[in-house]
Amino acid sequence: MKKRVHVFYSGRVQGVGFRMTAEDTARQHGVVGWVKNLRDGRVEVVAEAERDSLDQFLEALRTGAMKNFIQGIDLSWSAASDTFDEFEIRYY
Repeated sequence: MKKRVHVFYSGRVQGVGFRMTAEDTARQHGVVGWVKNLRDGRVEVVAEAERDSLDQFLEALRTGAMKNFIQGIDLSWSAASDTFDEFEIRYY
């Protein structure tokens, strides 16, 4: 069953390649949705896929190259909307 996860990453997550890493990681795991920088310094991610794929995507972000830049993760789960065809970087 497809799920949606809405995540806010805080720390030094802007200007370090976080969005590109998230995009590459999402494509590796078959995840669709988007990632964008927020004006307050956080990065926001909305992602949809099967729960296992989302878990692997989130774990890869948390433990991969960006792990030293992440200080906080705030996430919530909901049903998938099935409105995305790919994973993209959004700009404000």
